[in-house]
Amino acid sequence: MDIKNPGIEGLLLITPKRFGDERGFFSESWSRKALAGHGVDIDFVQDNHSLSKTVGTVRGLHFQAPPHAQAKLVRCGRGRLFDVAVDARKGSPTFGKWYGVELSFENGKQLLIPEGFLHGFMTLEPDTEIVYKCSDYYAPECDGGVRFDDADIGIDWPLKDIDPVVSAKDRDAPSFAAFSNPFTY
Repeated sequence: MDIKNPGIEGLLLITPKRFGDERGFFSESWSRKALAGHGVDIDFVQDNHSLSKTVGTVRGLHFQAPPHAQAKLVRCGRGRLFDVAVDARKGSPTFGKWYGVELSFENGKQLLIPEGFLHGFMTLEPDTEIVYKCSDYYAPECDGGVRFDDADIGIDWPLKDIDPVVSAKDRDAPSFAAFSNPFTY
């Protein structure tokens, strides 16, 4: 596995090696041992899988607050998406900074997002699937979000000439400055 820090403490960009032949490929998509070598010890307890049918679908920016905060290991099962993590840890030197990366079935890249980050994505192809591991179970009472298009964060979403497909919940989410932030560095 190729494991790199993209410049925000805690985030890891992971590219598993693929071993291919005429049949296709094999890839080890997650290894506790490989991540432990980079100081990561996460016990994943749940896998999630979602399909977005339309190009330009935006989901997020989501989080789960303590005591059920979640770290996530995100990858694209089919299609292409632009995945984003925003550092929401008060006191962090990168508080409010975001990192975005294209994840696709073709490139095999994954993003490890620790607790204390907001997470969202935009689909770049129809019928795009996102698959991710979570370090805690979904807890509706801890579920929260921040507007994906908040100017204070300033995410440079790749598809600017379309109206994004967004749920009412995500469209009505509070701004970064107004959300009740439960995270500290």
